[in-house]
Amino acid sequence: MKAILIATSNAGKFKEFTELLKPSVETCYSLADFPGLVLPEENGTTFLENALLKSRYAANLTGIPTLADDSGLEVDALDGNPGVLSARFAGAGSDDAKNNEKLLRELTGIASACRQARFVCCLAFCTPAGECVTFDGQLSGLILEAPRGSAGFGYDPLFLVPEFGKTLAELPISIKNRISHRSNAFQKFVDFLSEKKT
Repeated sequence: MKAILIATSNAGKFKEFTELLKPSVETCYSLADFPGLVLPEENGTTFLENALLKSRYAANLTGIPTLADDSGLEVDALDGNPGVLSARFAGAGSDDAKNNEKLLRELTGIASACRQARFVCCLAFCTPAGECVTFDGQLSGLILEAPRGSAGFGYDPLFLVPEFGKTLAELPISIKNRISHRSNAFQKFVDFLSEKKT
C-alpha cells in the first residue's frame, strides 16, 4: 500500500504503529501532518465503535485510507475499567502519570493474584469510499503495585507480562511489538493487506 493515515497524534503510538506496518506501507501519515484535522469526540461505548468513528471521519476528510485504533486496559477487579476511558481515566486533560496513580488507588487492598487485566486493541481501516474492515487483539497480564521500567507509554510500567516476568515498560520494543495487543491486531491487518495484493 502506498500511503495510509494513522489517526493518532500520540507520538509514541505513531512510532509503534509505523514499525508494525513496515514494509507493508510505503508512507505513514499521522494527525500531525494534518494540523487542521480534529477528530470527533470518542463517545462510543466500545473500543470498536470509537475506532470506526475516527477512521471513517479522517478518511472522509483527507481522502487517504485511514487506520484508527481504540485501545485500552480492562481490569477484572474494576469490572473492566478503565476500558474506553483508559486515556482519560483520571479526568479530562489527564496524563499517563495521573491515570496510573488513579489505577493504583482504585486497586488499593486488592491482592496481587487478583489483579488480572488485559490490554485490548480494536483497529478500524476505512477508505474514502466508505469501505471499512476491523481487527482486534489482546494481551493478558497483571497490574503491579508500583511502576517498573522507563520504556513504553500509558499503563505499560504497571502491566506485568507473566511469561517474561517484566512489565511492558521493561521489555525491549522488539519483544513488545511481537506480543502486544496492538501487534496481535496489526498482524491481522497486515495479513489483510497481503491478501488484497494477491
